[in-house]
Amino acid sequence: MANDSTVAPLAGGDIRIQYGAVCWRLHRGKVEVLLVTSRDTGRWIIPKGWPINGLTPADTAAREAWEEAGVQGEVVAGDLGAYGYAKALDVNHSIPCSVQVFGLRVARLRDKFPERKERRRKWFGVEKAARKVAEPELRALLLSLPERLEPNDAGPLAAA
Repeated sequence: MANDSTVAPLAGGDIRIQYGAVCWRLHRGKVEVLLVTSRDTGRWIIPKGWPINGLTPADTAAREAWEEAGVQGEVVAGDLGAYGYAKALDVNHSIPCSVQVFGLRVARLRDKFPERKERRRKWFGVEKAARKVAEPELRALLLSLPERLEPNDAGPLAAA
């Protein structure tokens, strides 16, 4: 993961950008989303992180999905949009963040991944995943996922 020296402010100056992945699969004909817990509060979130030097935004999102959830897959749904949240720095301080979100079709879940001892991961149907996350804009992105997928986005997992 990147350190604070690679945190890039948006044009406005104070908002920081991160890149995230909505990790999804088709299971019995329905879209499911993989959520992970945050390390500090245990809330359900999507994998996300700061920009990484030398990686595109989509590749950064895929790297975060690997580190935080053990996901190997392919960004096929493209840029799904963005959502905002306040990243807590400590008890009294937070910074506003905007997370650019990419759809990542899960090809494989690994049991051994960098943050496996720090997080839980779980598959949810789209509607339940939307209820589990705290950010209203992220909820809307999750709910819009099935209609944004192209038939050929499903790949070999469509039959699973």
